[in-house]
Amino acid sequence: MLTKSNSIKTWADDDRPREKFIEKGKASLSNAELLAILIHSGTKEENAVDVAKNILKQNGNNLINLSKLGIKELTKYKGIGEAKAATIAAALELGNRRREAEVAELEKIKSSKDVFDIFYPSLSDCNYEEFWILLLNRANKVIDKFCISEGGLTGTVADPSKIFKIAIENKAVGVILCHNHPSGNLSPSEQDKNITKKLKEGGKLLDISVLDHIIIGDEKYFSFADEGLI
Repeated sequence: MLTKSNSIKTWADDDRPREKFIEKGKASLSNAELLAILIHSGTKEENAVDVAKNILKQNGNNLINLSKLGIKELTKYKGIGEAKAATIAAALELGNRRREAEVAELEKIKSSKDVFDIFYPSLSDCNYEEFWILLLNRANKVIDKFCISEGGLTGTVADPSKIFKIAIENKAVGVILCHNHPSGNLSPSEQDKNITKKLKEGGKLLDISVLDHIIIGDEKYFSFADEGLI
């Protein structure tokens, strides 16, 4: 039972997450303490911090794994109802959108990392593969990005005719391919290599350069250009 002595309301201010946040700033809090602020209250057996620690532990203490959980999955944890689950999911989604905002003003692609920063917020939480393209002008400035297809856990379809149609319509002279591996394994498959080669050759006929193919995993990426494969 959660007794009065160990209730979160009776902790010293330095130990209470919300007060600690106010007094010492966000950097002073652990992930569990930040999550506890969202949860607000615990169960009869555990305080909010303990509930938060348990949730993080069951997700490998990895916020990326946690952000992939939906409302129904979050409510399976003891002490988490729909309202708390929605609060957690909303906070994690705001984190993703903040990251998108940080790269929104990026105009020119200078490296594979720039491409990763553009796509990661959209692909980091996907439990299935998605194939995207980034369109560039002659100065390597971003024109737009498009989702070409959505697939299953192990693959998706990249239709060359659709890709080049979109590129032509948007007057792009450069294309960067991008898809995610939900498994986190960044190694390109034979299919990945074949479609990259096929699109590279097709682009030459249309004077559209296929500059790179980025594979995104958990906080990491693989670049065909960086590895000399394109």
